[in-house]
Amino acid sequence: MRIAIVGTGISGLTAAHYLHREHEITVFEADTRVGGHANTVDVTVDGREHAVDTGFIVYNEQNYPGFVALLRDLGIATQPTDMSFGVSDRTTGIEFRATNLNTIFAQRRNVANRPFLRMLTDILRFNRAARALVESSAGDGAPEMTLREFLRRGRYSPDFARQFIVPLGASLWSADPETFTEMPALAYARFMYNHGLLQITRRPQWRTITGGSRNYVQALTAGFSDRIRVATPIRKIVAAPAGGAGVELLTEQGPESFDRVIVATHSDQALRMLADSTPAERAVLGAIRYQRNTTTLHTDERMLAAEPRARASWNYTVRVGAQRATVTYCMNSLQSIESTRPLLVTLNRRDEIDERSVLAEFEYAHPVFDAAAMSAQRRRDEIQGTRGIYFAGAYWGYGFHEDGVQSARAVVRAMGAER
Repeated sequence: MRIAIVGTGISGLTAAHYLHREHEITVFEADTRVGGHANTVDVTVDGREHAVDTGFIVYNEQNYPGFVALLRDLGIATQPTDMSFGVSDRTTGIEFRATNLNTIFAQRRNVANRPFLRMLTDILRFNRAARALVESSAGDGAPEMTLREFLRRGRYSPDFARQFIVPLGASLWSADPETFTEMPALAYARFMYNHGLLQITRRPQWRTITGGSRNYVQALTAGFSDRIRVATPIRKIVAAPAGGAGVELLTEQGPESFDRVIVATHSDQALRMLADSTPAERAVLGAIRYQRNTTTLHTDERMLAAEPRARASWNYTVRVGAQRATVTYCMNSLQSIESTRPLLVTLNRRDEIDERSVLAEFEYAHPVFDAAAMSAQRRRDEIQGTRGIYFAGAYWGYGFHEDGVQSARAVVRAMGAER
């Protein structure tokens, strides 16, 4: 078959990897580079070059089986990474890193801080309750209950939500801290449960790609790089009329016809490309919202906690009224980079970063997993392949690399079932 694949994030590249040997594929990418959120940047700091990841950074072997299989097939070198998490609350002055007693009480005065001690107690209590929620068969109406309602019912302290649950969730999903707790409680609990984040010990070892995520992108595309067209945005996708065959793609170079099309972009982008979207496509793809995040690679260590013991690999700053995640990733610890100055990737604090320290800037969009999005996911089969058009993307899962891989594999299986 002649198959068009639109988008070169993890979903599009995975689909192309599994299809290119048996089919005539053409891969379209609107950007001038391939990889999507896998974006490694070369920077020079004090005369030394460093390859720094600015989007996708980490995975673990327990929860990323499809991605791990790809890496092994491609012979990609990986290494363990540190996934410590810290919080700085600008209003209260509280700073801590959730690693051990020394870093939890990075500010020694918190040993006698009652609200802080209650927050720590609430962490343990919440972990137990979330595990019970996942393990219960009925779920007590959990599919509809939001995380906000779950916290209210459990009488958790405001400090617990403000200084732990929201910072952790907003960091993981690059989400709006003001609305993050609208995520379904069961979905949140399942993710944390499956990733070992509801337990203090025996957590999975996280890993990163040695030399940067572009190494896996280069290896993954090696077999079909001559069939990738960069800087070629799709203007329209037109399905064949009822009873017809083929799907037409319109670019600046004109129309092209294919037997099948895999749209491996964000769902909102996919919907905008469809010239004649169906009611089901509009309902499903249009239900998933996105959060845009300004990302800055820099060396301004003021974006980290003032207390050195509270500094972590993931550093969240709590700010009043913030509508976007304000987290700083320390790439030195995450990628084992040795540099004379810290190499930091910060979301949504561009106006606070010293201009002289800025090395690069990007903007990424992340899906918002509220009840509407979760409901749309359950309707995927209503739109998948019905007009020769398939939709792949991490938005069908939790928004992570493994979700993108699995969505692509599901499309490949579905297309194979057609024969």
